[in-house]
Amino acid sequence: MRVRVTLSAALAACVLGSVLGLTGSAALADGYKNCTKLDKASWKPASEAEAKAKALGYEVRRSKIEGSCYEVYGVKEGKLYELFYSPEDLSLKHTIAK
Repeated sequence: MRVRVTLSAALAACVLGSVLGLTGSAALADGYKNCTKLDKASWKPASEAEAKAKALGYEVRRSKIEGSCYEVYGVKEGKLYELFYSPEDLSLKHTIAK
C-alpha cells in the first residue's frame, strides 16, 4: 500500500510539473501585446503593417492580431523575426528575433 501511495504522489508531481511547464512556455510564446488603446473600428488595415515590414526588407510570411498589435512574421537575411506594429499609426513597437 505504501508503494502505491508513493507512486501516486510521484505521478501527480510529474503531471503538475508538466502542466506548469506548458503554461510557462505558453506565456513566453506570447509576444508583445500592448500597442494601442484605440477601438478596433479605427485601426488601419493589417496589409499596411505588412507593407511597412516589406519596405524594411523583410519577406513577410504571415500576420495576425496579437492583443492590440499587428504581429508580422518576416524573414530577413535568413532569420525569422516577429514585428509588432501599432494599428493606430503603424509605428513599429517591438521586434523579436527567433
